[in-house]
Amino acid sequence: MTTPALRALKGLGSRPCLTLLTSVRGREVGRLIPEVDDVLVYDSPWMKATERRLDVRADLDLIARLKAEKFSAAVIFTVFSQNPLPAAFLCFLAEIPLRLAYCRENPYQLLSDWVPETEPEQQVRHEVRRQLELVKSIGACVQDERMSLCVPPEAAERVPTILERAGLDLDQPWVVIHPGASAPSRRYPAERFAEVAALIHARLGYQVVFSGSASEIELIEGIREAISTPTLSIAGAMDLAELAGLLRLAPLLISNNTGPVHIAAAVGTPVVDLYALTNPQHTPWGVENRVLFHEVPCRNCYRSVCPEGHHHCLALVEPLEVVNAAEELLHVSALQSRKA
Repeated sequence: MTTPALRALKGLGSRPCLTLLTSVRGREVGRLIPEVDDVLVYDSPWMKATERRLDVRADLDLIARLKAEKFSAAVIFTVFSQNPLPAAFLCFLAEIPLRLAYCRENPYQLLSDWVPETEPEQQVRHEVRRQLELVKSIGACVQDERMSLCVPPEAAERVPTILERAGLDLDQPWVVIHPGASAPSRRYPAERFAEVAALIHARLGYQVVFSGSASEIELIEGIREAISTPTLSIAGAMDLAELAGLLRLAPLLISNNTGPVHIAAAVGTPVVDLYALTNPQHTPWGVENRVLFHEVPCRNCYRSVCPEGHHHCLALVEPLEVVNAAEELLHVSALQSRKA
């Protein structure tokens, strides 16, 4: 969701070389972003996903490397709840002269360019819009606000083979369902996904391909066992580049609000997004989509676990609503294909 802002930076008069400093988990997607020229990996101690030991040598080594590279500027991209100051201090110690970020408190010398953080108290923006407005503050603008992601040709070539080995008939219609999500509050119930898959096959005649990581194999197999409808699974069978290739090839993705939704949007694939009302900033951007939820008074809780314990914002979405939304998007895609 930061790629449009990266494109805006790339279009500045000097056409800067862009290096992405990211985590181990961010490295693979960073390599697929066309605006990024290089990727540096850093497991920072202020990120919850880190598994590194308490050892400052990695931090000191990174500061030395950043200093040696003589970067002219650093843009620190955060979501509204993240504090940019640890990263700003890192860039300050590396003597990077220009440092831009949103910040809730006065950063003094840590940021040369400070945009006060006003979200969510004064406004709520889509994450893409939020980052575009950050770089606009230094004059970086772009006409094309679509997200971007490149599928390596070799990865794209592997996808049909993987699908055929899983039993998919590529000459017949199919859709992808991605039932996983890292946060429990953003997961549509497994039994409802089973109903969706059965209805997709019975009503629309489409093959159903389940995607997911190796850690989601058990979830997916449980869904598949709950229905008599034949389905396919490629859980754990694809790396990130191949997943991007799969979603570019797929006519439609049905998913919880999680990473594959944004990958699909970046490669132009329509999305039915089962969108838990934990936060409003991350809906599909720039593609045909249907965002489904059940209205609840506890919306925008910003929690990874449902604080009410009932998951009503997702659990009360009927499977038939999901299938109707899928049918609408498939119809729209078919019309657009005929016009093209």
